[in-house]
Order: sequence, then structure tokens, then C-alpha cells
Amino acid sequence: MNTRTRRNARRGFSLIEVLIALTITATLLTATMSALDASFKGYKATSESASTQVVARIVMQRVTAMVRTGEDFGPYPINPITTPNIQSDYIEFVSFRDPSTDTERVTRLERRDTGDGSGLFELWYVVTTMVAGEEDSEDEAPLLVGLQELSFDMEYDVGPRLKRVTIDMIIDPDDLQDAQIATRLETPTIRLVASAAPRMND
Repeated sequence: MNTRTRRNARRGFSLIEVLIALTITATLLTATMSALDASFKGYKATSESASTQVVARIVMQRVTAMVRTGEDFGPYPINPITTPNIQSDYIEFVSFRDPSTDTERVTRLERRDTGDGSGLFELWYVVTTMVAGEEDSEDEAPLLVGLQELSFDMEYDVGPRLKRVTIDMIIDPDDLQDAQIATRLETPTIRLVASAAPRMND
């Protein structure tokens, strides 16, 4: 009797009990990892969206500031009396002029296709320096990437003189490289609209 009781007291877990415990542990770990993965991807989508919004707003403020201080805008309509409004994928203007040296800088903001088949665009900043009416140098750089749409709606007065320009852009959050993540989370696009008028019109 005493020998059997001692043997029963020393008996460990059976194989079935161990397998059940392992199954429960694996299920709990899988659920925890799935929750952590979803949380990380949600955080990534939110942070990238916020980062893109900050950059896009800074660029929009810079563009409107350049419009306010610019002059001699283009493109312009053939007849500003009958068709004072024009929509374009670029805007250009004189951003600097020095009559003493006959030097001026022409700034051009334009929408360019990325060329990678994604259907997205980029906003480029091009500055051409002119000396005595001849091109001296040209510098260019991208300002924004991941644009779904970008347009410049310009309203002209007789002259033609630019009265107002409205910049309308739709931007994809920038760094969501994983298409599956973006689709699953349905990250919203960002739309920014701003209007500016040249100060010489004030």
C-alpha cells in the first residue's frame, strides 16, 4: 500500500496533458503576436500619415509665400477677358530681378510623373537664372513625392495680371512601402488646398 501510494505521488504529467498545455501556450502566443503586429502596423501608418501632413503643410506654406512675392506669372490665358481662369500642372514666375546687372531668376513649380508606373506624381522646384535675357544656369529639386493629383487654378485680370492662384494637391502617406499593409489599413490620402495672391495686387 505504501509503495503504491508513493509511486502514484511521484507520477508526472501524461503525454496528452503536455500536448494540451503546449497547444494552449502556442495559441496564446500566436494571438499575442498577432495583436502586437497589428498594433505596430497601425502605429506605422499613423506616424507616416502625420509626418507626410507636416511636410506637405510646410511645402504648401512655402509655395504660397513664393506666389505672394513673385511677379510676371505664367501660364496665362489667351484672352483673360473671356476666359480669366486657367488650370495648369505648373506655374512659373519671376522670383528675383536685379536691373543693375540685368539678372533675374525664373521659378517654376511643376507636376512630374514619377515614371515608375505607379500613377503618382512629384512636385518639382526649378530655378532658372537669366543674364541679359540668356539662360545662365538651372537648378532643380523635388519638393514633394507621392502626389495623386496636383493642379494650379489661376485667375487672371486684364493685363494679363494674376489675381489669385489656388493650389490643390492630394498626397499619399509617404513611406508605406508595403502594399498589403496600406490596403489592409486603408490609410486615407491627404488633401491640401490653399489660395494666394501676389502682393503687387494689394
